[in-house]
Amino acid sequence: MAMQGAILRRLLAAFTLLATLLLGGCGYNDFQKLDEQVKSSWGEVLNQYQRRADLIPNIVSTVKGEANFEQETLTRVIEARARATGIQATPELINNPEAFAKFQAAQGEVTGALSRLLVTVEQYPNLKANQGFQDLRVQLEGTENRITVARNRYIQTVAEYNVKVRSVPTNFTAMIFGYAIKPSFTVQDEATISAPPAVSFDKPAAPAAAASR
Repeated sequence: MAMQGAILRRLLAAFTLLATLLLGGCGYNDFQKLDEQVKSSWGEVLNQYQRRADLIPNIVSTVKGEANFEQETLTRVIEARARATGIQATPELINNPEAFAKFQAAQGEVTGALSRLLVTVEQYPNLKANQGFQDLRVQLEGTENRITVARNRYIQTVAEYNVKVRSVPTNFTAMIFGYAIKPSFTVQDEATISAPPAVSFDKPAAPAAAASR
């Protein structure tokens, strides 16, 4: 019995070693690592979008103090923020392409609404000179930069993960353990991803923007 027990223990140890080598060779460990990296980079994206959402009420409140400021512009910002924050942004969102697309579209609306607001502000000298608003502008500019960095990191991480999912032989490991393709950010204009919206208040409003009022 003692000899049989020793043999069983040796066989178990050999099987464990073989399984470890097989899992490592077929990319299982890489999937574990990349999956965690994707989750981490996605968490940073959410943190920066939330940071921007938290800034918007203060920006809107400050702008409202300017007499005769365009109500439609403010309304667009408020409504865009409401739609974006109405989406439950969880770690599981990156496993649902449809929900991910809705999230991206909502955040794109916020970006567009803020850009229009900042262009319109150019036409209000008193608001431009408001120190409180200037402080918020600096915070917004920094947040938009952080969003761009976080998005790019997420895109790069997901690209590496998705290549692993599609490649042979690691695609078999992906199928067995349920590692599916993850969605990534897309843009209509590729420049959008490499540069945040213009938030400088040192330049005069563009003629087209002024004429559209």
